[in-house]
Amino acid sequence: MVPQYIRYFNRDILNRLALRSAGTRRSRLAVVRHVGRRSGKWYETPLLAVPLGDDLVIALTYWPKVDWYRNLQAMGQGMLLCGGKSYAIGKTERIDQAIALPAFSPLQRCMLRLLNIRHFARIRVIHPEP
Repeated sequence: MVPQYIRYFNRDILNRLALRSAGTRRSRLAVVRHVGRRSGKWYETPLLAVPLGDDLVIALTYWPKVDWYRNLQAMGQGMLLCGGKSYAIGKTERIDQAIALPAFSPLQRCMLRLLNIRHFARIRVIHPEP
C-alpha cells in the first residue's frame, strides 16, 4: 500500500500538474469527473484508463477507498475525458487482477507489479458525448 504522505503529495501537487494535459489526445492519462457523495461538488481526478472490451479498466493504486471511486459508486455515473473525447460513464465494479492486467501494456503491467497494485475497477462506458 502507498504511504499516506505520497498519497497527499500526489493529490495536492502531481494531480494538479497532470490535469493540465490529462484527457487530451496526446496524453496517456484520462480525467474522471465525479460528484462528491457528501459535498455535491464536481471534482476532476487524473488516472490511467485502458480499454477492456467496451468498458475501461483502471488500477486502484490507493485501494478501493479513494474518493473518486467511492463517489462514482455512490452516484452511479460520471464523465471521463480520454484521448480528447468525452464519455458518460456509469456503474463501477471491482474486477480480478487476472482479468485486468492483460489490458495494460507490458510496461504498465511491469510498473503495476513493482508497485504491488492488486486492485482494479471496470468502468461501464454508457456512450460517447457528441
